[in-house]
Amino acid sequence: MALNYGTDKKPAVQAKFDAQKIAFAPIMFQAAMALRNLGILELVKNSAGGISLEAVAEKLNLPVYGVKVLLEAGLSLEVVRVEENCFHLTKTGWFVLCDELTRVNMDFTQDVNYLGMFSLTDSIKTGKPTGLRVFGEWPTVYEGLSELPQQVQKSWFGFDHFYSDYAFPEIMPVIFRDRPRLILDVGGNTGKFAMQCAQYNPEIRITILDLPGQLAKADQNIRAAGYHDRIGLFSINLLDHTRPFPRDPDIIWMSQFLDCFSQEDIAGLLRRSADAMHENSSLYILETYWDQQKYQASTYSLHATSLYFTNIANGCSQMYHSDDMRRLIERSGLVLAEEILNVGVSHTLFICKKI
Repeated sequence: MALNYGTDKKPAVQAKFDAQKIAFAPIMFQAAMALRNLGILELVKNSAGGISLEAVAEKLNLPVYGVKVLLEAGLSLEVVRVEENCFHLTKTGWFVLCDELTRVNMDFTQDVNYLGMFSLTDSIKTGKPTGLRVFGEWPTVYEGLSELPQQVQKSWFGFDHFYSDYAFPEIMPVIFRDRPRLILDVGGNTGKFAMQCAQYNPEIRITILDLPGQLAKADQNIRAAGYHDRIGLFSINLLDHTRPFPRDPDIIWMSQFLDCFSQEDIAGLLRRSADAMHENSSLYILETYWDQQKYQASTYSLHATSLYFTNIANGCSQMYHSDDMRRLIERSGLVLAEEILNVGVSHTLFICKKI
């Protein structure tokens, strides 16, 4: 029986090559990490006119054999090219070496995800983050976040903060246009957003809602910055849907937060938000939806990040399609009043009101 591939016009030889890229992707990823972390790409970049593999080995005090296999792998990775026995950095190699987004994503993959992903199939079957066991026996990564190895924490927070760091400055004028007095920062993590608000507006008061471990870290940061008189802490298990949020905030803020939960838990969190809001309150949801990306690279990255949630974070959440969130908002006694696209690197801001 002939197979119908519809509009798939990719030549078979290219499709087979792409399949081999998938087959060897974990190995070649480690080659790229080694080329970067051993300083090989940096040396190639800084060598005017290119550099021989023997010179690379000598300058970095590495075995010629090891440098040879890595640079040859680098040819297939297209991070280096060779001309007259000398290696040169390619544009892709430059991004691997110098682009902050690429570095953050690679470190996140290496330190947070790589070892655990071997059990991804088990996570798919069970709905549990089976890969998290490589670090400890917590039900989700959030309970164990403050206890993860230092390098893992560094890469986790580096990934988390990179995207929000670009979005927060753009959002501040929108948040403060209606002169809010009290903001609930739900899932406030290290307190970064709350401190930016406190810096932006000297009269605002913020309450961070999060688990005790995250609040302890946030408290240290807030006190060091001198904002402890305006930023309060509210310890709560956000998945205990019997626990109400503090009432009558002007704004409830959720940034890169709801993607950490299943759709049922998101609905519960939104209902509790609606219950806490007064008639003029707003709920701000800042997320990266995979269907609202300008670039294919962003969509690809978000689909991969969904598998981190499946295998490491909690086994039940993902980077959502925007329509998923719209349906959940409608179910929760809220209405989507405003939508702001292309915030920061790849975010969308939903502003919701009570019905």
